[in-house]
Amino acid sequence: QRESLHALLPFIHFACTSEDINNLAYGLMIKAARHTLNDALQQLQQPLRQMSEDYADVSLLARTHGQPASPTTLGKELFNVVARLQSQQDRLHNTTILGKFNGAVGNYNAHVAAFPNVDWPKLNRAFVESLGLEFNPHTTQIEPHDYLADIMHNVMRINTILIDCARDVWQYISLGYFIQQKKDNEVGSSTMPHKINPIDFENAEGNLGMANAVAAHLANKLPISRLQRDLSDSTVLRNLGVVCGHSLLAYQSLQKGLVKLDINRERIRADLLSHWELLAEPIQTVLRAHGVTDAYEQLKTLTRGTDINEETIREFIQSLDIPAADKSRLLAMSPENYTGLATQLVKDGL
Repeated sequence: QRESLHALLPFIHFACTSEDINNLAYGLMIKAARHTLNDALQQLQQPLRQMSEDYADVSLLARTHGQPASPTTLGKELFNVVARLQSQQDRLHNTTILGKFNGAVGNYNAHVAAFPNVDWPKLNRAFVESLGLEFNPHTTQIEPHDYLADIMHNVMRINTILIDCARDVWQYISLGYFIQQKKDNEVGSSTMPHKINPIDFENAEGNLGMANAVAAHLANKLPISRLQRDLSDSTVLRNLGVVCGHSLLAYQSLQKGLVKLDINRERIRADLLSHWELLAEPIQTVLRAHGVTDAYEQLKTLTRGTDINEETIREFIQSLDIPAADKSRLLAMSPENYTGLATQLVKDGL
């Protein structure tokens, strides 16, 4: 057995450059890493989906430009994250991972010199595809890494969505909309014993930022190689694991933080009912539907810079010269039930 294998020694690394080996190894590693990241993202989606369903009809004061805006529901805002994540996960899952095995400058020069009658493109395609990668027939000495840039950009988009989510949840905790469950083994503040800090969301944001900083350099650098090959990609490629590691830590932190949240319905409701001026939008829109040309200006005069309460709004509606059915509809509105199709959008999405 040993003697028969000895005859094969000249064919180890036959006609190969190091990149013929390395690009396939990295392809297999990134394929496994993608699977791990997708699994973690699916686990992260579970509490987001559950909270979307549980809070689909919990009316919430929206804020645009940091100011009170038309109400939404807590479930609908959380489901926005789910929908965005799923779209990007699908792209990540479907990105083709490429491999090459065609020698020093991608032309099979040495292969053809040694065995001119072999169909080298067909043979090497079969080998690359046997590894579960897609064959790239057009390369220099290196596989151009465009697919790696695509994956890095995709991971960056996923992480950016989650930074957005982490910051919003952090803000809702700050507003008192979310209550963090107390854990006896956790220290909130080293000097203020009463505090329960939103550390899971802060840790997630930090790790997502680190992952994206490295991923951005990988995406920008890897597709560039001087002429047929330079070695500047070699040391950079070693940081693919850094991107995946920081991302994975962040996904786990977010999931950990989300499952510790309860909502403060009283606080959410109190904020809503302190902003009756939000009904200026439906009132002026109904007026527009009936051809009132200065509808916006009427509501602007009524609401901007003044204290508006339920009585003010009701009195204004009663004074309107519009059909009784529309007047009744407006009188039945409150900041709690003026949420459009928010609840239905969640149910349709789930």
